[in-house]
Amino acid sequence: MPTAVPGRHFVHILPTFAPGGVQIRLSYLINHLNLPVRHTIIAMDGDFSCQSRIAPGAAVTYQRPPAAGGLLGRLIAYRRLLRTLKPDLILTFQWGAVEWALANRFCSIAPHIHLESGFGADEAERQHARRVWTRRLALGHVKSLIVPSRTLAEIATRDWRAPPDKILYIPNGVDCDKYAAPPVPGAVPGFVKAPGEKIVGTLTPLRPEKNLSRLIRAFAAATKGLGATRLLILGEGAERPKLDALAHALGVADKVLLPGHCDAPEKALGWFDLYAISSDTEQMPNAVNQAMAAGKAVVGLDVGDVRHIVSDANKPYIVAKGDEAAFADAMRRLLEDDATRAAIGVENSRHVRRAYTLDGMVEAYRKAWG
Repeated sequence: MPTAVPGRHFVHILPTFAPGGVQIRLSYLINHLNLPVRHTIIAMDGDFSCQSRIAPGAAVTYQRPPAAGGLLGRLIAYRRLLRTLKPDLILTFQWGAVEWALANRFCSIAPHIHLESGFGADEAERQHARRVWTRRLALGHVKSLIVPSRTLAEIATRDWRAPPDKILYIPNGVDCDKYAAPPVPGAVPGFVKAPGEKIVGTLTPLRPEKNLSRLIRAFAAATKGLGATRLLILGEGAERPKLDALAHALGVADKVLLPGHCDAPEKALGWFDLYAISSDTEQMPNAVNQAMAAGKAVVGLDVGDVRHIVSDANKPYIVAKGDEAAFADAMRRLLEDDATRAAIGVENSRHVRRAYTLDGMVEAYRKAWG
């Protein structure tokens, strides 16, 4: 992909630029849009570790947020920095960047697009009234509001009172050929798949809303009495000590692997026999698309658009939100039935290639941002 010639200036503000679905999608877009644009990425927590996903030679710089106290002080500091950066387009991501939307709300410095992809653990069950009102105010002057799920589009219209003509539904896309490639030995440090062994796997940051405790409990229940099975959780985060302790308490510590963040999941997904997603809240998780592109069946819970995005053959294995017993039962049934699991994987691969391609997503963002 040829490097874009710097011309227009896009400023992206995110709560963090540590690896996660939002950050990986932004990296894809920067790498593939091929617009004559230079990019500045501002991470509110100062973590830019996802820059490893940015293609070498891309016109990207990284900026820490200005230090300021109090809401008014922060808004003034943000406006001052934006004037210095002179963006042609401001792009804010998630609730953690909404103050920047407020800073640009009146006497705007540049056109502004907000991208909302879902909620954290504190809004897994319901949104906070203060945040609803803040979003209504902060997003009242945006050029557009981009969401990757139908569920979120409904929330934006109903709760945030966003005008329907400003809401752009752009589902996440995936490089299908990339994720369909065979797994690479050594891609997961310390992991070697034994002959005949079945691997339940997931790709996710170790954060509370991902509810990986539920996944470990369901795995322990589902695999009791089965043959050789292990759970491979690829990701890193503050929940690691809690998850380690739970695996030991359930007597499955030897079967639960937490090797940390995987910078090239396409090299590891092929080791999975079954992909599992246990989150309390999601919208359209990139990793489910990646798993489908790799030809994997998915077991999970009906949150956000998870049930909507898998193939029809896979939908019966996306169980009611919060139903841990049904989650474990669906996991066991798929592990026991090799033929059904393989057939679902084939259907998922066909489905994602029809509905959620990377090229389709990139073209939609090119129109939205260009």
